[in-house]
Amino acid sequence: MSDQVASSPPSSIDETIAMLGAHDYLAGTALGTVLFLALRMKRPLFLEGEAGVGKTEIAKVLSKALGRPLIRLQCYEGLDVASAVYEWNYPAQMLEIRLAEASGTTDRSRIESDIFSERYLIRRPVLQALSSVDGRAPVFLIDELDRTDEAFEAFLLEVLSDFQVTIPELGTIKAAEPPIVIITTNRTREVHDALKRRCLYHWVDYPDAAQELEIIRRKVPGCGEALSKQIVAYVQKLRGLDLFKNPGVAETIDWATALTELDRLALDPQTISDTIGTLLKYQDDIARIQTSEGTRVLDEVRHELAQAG
Repeated sequence: MSDQVASSPPSSIDETIAMLGAHDYLAGTALGTVLFLALRMKRPLFLEGEAGVGKTEIAKVLSKALGRPLIRLQCYEGLDVASAVYEWNYPAQMLEIRLAEASGTTDRSRIESDIFSERYLIRRPVLQALSSVDGRAPVFLIDELDRTDEAFEAFLLEVLSDFQVTIPELGTIKAAEPPIVIITTNRTREVHDALKRRCLYHWVDYPDAAQELEIIRRKVPGCGEALSKQIVAYVQKLRGLDLFKNPGVAETIDWATALTELDRLALDPQTISDTIGTLLKYQDDIARIQTSEGTRVLDEVRHELAQAG
């Protein structure tokens, strides 16, 4: 992977696509355009799509390409302000109160002012994202937002609108420079329109065969060309079978890596059966492919590749 770091955000759509490509992320014109606009307009980018299509990777690549720290908020059910934004260091505060009492200090307002200061504030991802490092705002990844509830979404409105949070004991903390915000969702539930309106939107789809083949070439350079073409053709066909969970790009890379480690030169039914767990993650899907249906798909792949020359 390239270590190339841009000194400033790209100045055109083509530069945006090239910047991602320099870090082995292949982006089409639509993604390059919306990402370029998000950077220029300083608006959050809302990425929606199936799991494993590369949404999270976009934030990681941006962090590397622009030389910005990556702050990641991994969402989950029950996520609250204490875990996402800030909390107070209660043990240290209690110790400070006891020391003040032991020294004879009785001024309550002074004690409160001391214990509710930056010294005792524990910054969680949201608050970290509002802090610039050396004048360079971080990339703030809000990952899998659909796993949280609507109450947390409502809290994020202030963050995404004004890039600030309000802490009752300290007041409002506002970012000197807005972070680059990437929000991802796997669409397990609909996110409220009020939050989407604050963002630019893009649906991240599975790559086509040509893109996926190039991804394998870049990510698994030891995988032979013939095997790579078979892998891509096979995975592309699996995604058309209405499986419980289609394999994502990450799984395609894992499968290509596994087959390379096993020194395989081509796909065969036994190899597929032995290694399918690197590609599919649900037993019903695996059992389905380990039957004659999986062999039929392989026969189709072989036939089509033979015809293509």
